[in-house]
Amino acid sequence: MSIFIYAESSEGKFKKVAFEVASYAYKIAQSMGTTVTALTVNVNDASDLSKYGVSKVLKVTNEQLNNFSAKAYASILKQAAQKEAAQVIVLSSTTDSLYLAPLLAVGLNAGFASNVVGLPISTSPFLVKRTAFSNKAFTNCEISTECKVLAIAKNSFGLHESVVSLSEEAFSPQLSEVDFYVKVDAIEKSSGKVTIADADIVVSGGRGLKGPENWGLIEDLAATLGAATACSKPVSDLGWRPHSEHVGQTGKPVATNLYIAVGISGAIQHIAGINSSKVKLVINTDAEAPFFKVADYGIVGDAFEILPKLTQKLKEFKAQNA
Repeated sequence: MSIFIYAESSEGKFKKVAFEVASYAYKIAQSMGTTVTALTVNVNDASDLSKYGVSKVLKVTNEQLNNFSAKAYASILKQAAQKEAAQVIVLSSTTDSLYLAPLLAVGLNAGFASNVVGLPISTSPFLVKRTAFSNKAFTNCEISTECKVLAIAKNSFGLHESVVSLSEEAFSPQLSEVDFYVKVDAIEKSSGKVTIADADIVVSGGRGLKGPENWGLIEDLAATLGAATACSKPVSDLGWRPHSEHVGQTGKPVATNLYIAVGISGAIQHIAGINSSKVKLVINTDAEAPFFKVADYGIVGDAFEILPKLTQKLKEFKAQNA
């Protein structure tokens, strides 16, 4: 019996969430007196996983899996979990993992808890804490099935190094054409920019910026901080920014270390989608904007005056501490 994880990767390199999932699983393994086994797909070097408590890696190499297929990946994970007699399977909360998690849980006849934000409160009974009601509340969820599937909320646990020895084993699951009934023809990725999914900091703009011609203020601040850029729903609806940058409950959820909202009033759907961010900084001319009620820090003022000064000060700070 082991704790089993899916170590997500892109183009042969592990995503940050893979190490967070490994860190989380290792802590569970310690409490249950077992080890962590990971499944990788088309990754050549899996050694970095050993830094975060993974003792064994099952390596799948298959060109058909270069593009994500929820059904195929769920089938692979099911076979691997059964091979390892895993009782607890830990996934991330990326889009890919949230697609495959229910399929995997059904295939294993397992209980599934999403948005898990902490280590199990107890392992007998198996009780975990998860967010509910758009991150406005927490609930303790008991999973009574023999096999359990957990999806931990992004950025809820962090990275914790625990170096262990690692063994690797090739794994060849049985796949059929049915597993690939959804085919991916092409994937378009933005290059040279930090993505919202991977960013530790997100700088987001709203209608308070008055037009797309003023977005340079957001981009300059984001570039200085090494952050991703985002926007509110009205901004993407107006065509000022691409829909891929729309964040909130109706767009991409955000759970960053720092979320900077500029010229965004704070509609309930927007706040619900970014509420998991650890620190929220709001810049708005309207002192009564709803966003200030949930902000950790707020600046009442004109973004056209504040952003250039803030960006310049940050550049000076970086130069002094380079």
